[in-house]
Amino acid sequence: MQKSLPIWAAVGGTPASAVRAGKLGMPLYLAILGDPPRFAPLAELYRRSAAAAGRETGQIGVTLHFYVAETSQGARNTFFPHYRSYIGQNMPRAGRLDRHSSEAWTSPRGALFAGSPAEIVQKILWEHEILGHTRFLAQVGLGGLSQAQTLRSIELLPTEVLPAVRAALKN
Repeated sequence: MQKSLPIWAAVGGTPASAVRAGKLGMPLYLAILGDPPRFAPLAELYRRSAAAAGRETGQIGVTLHFYVAETSQGARNTFFPHYRSYIGQNMPRAGRLDRHSSEAWTSPRGALFAGSPAEIVQKILWEHEILGHTRFLAQVGLGGLSQAQTLRSIELLPTEVLPAVRAALKN
């Protein structure tokens, strides 16, 4: 049992939302659906707003679309048709996702986490340098991936990705 239900404020990119979360002393979740460095000012704004309101800064979490497989190219090849379908159905304003754009989004500095465990580790650590987040929420099973593919991706997260992230952050 816990004393209270932890409530997080999710922010997709508006400064007013980051300020509100900071003033209320709420932990902040950033929905990374674009260029990750553009969220750094929101994280800083959140920290400044919390400090100005006399609140503890609290935690920052990131949430993003995720698929991990044994190899980077295998992950991208498997994920692309499913993610293209997901974007088409759920984010029509983003337009059609072509292979070139998908490769850019899954690049080492892109916002889409689709790759090998080692590549995902590096992306998490890179975003941590930029944002200082303490939580990572992986949105899995997007676009009709099979249950077996989704479960394998989920399995690789705690067995290969997170132990390497934790070890790197301790150093």
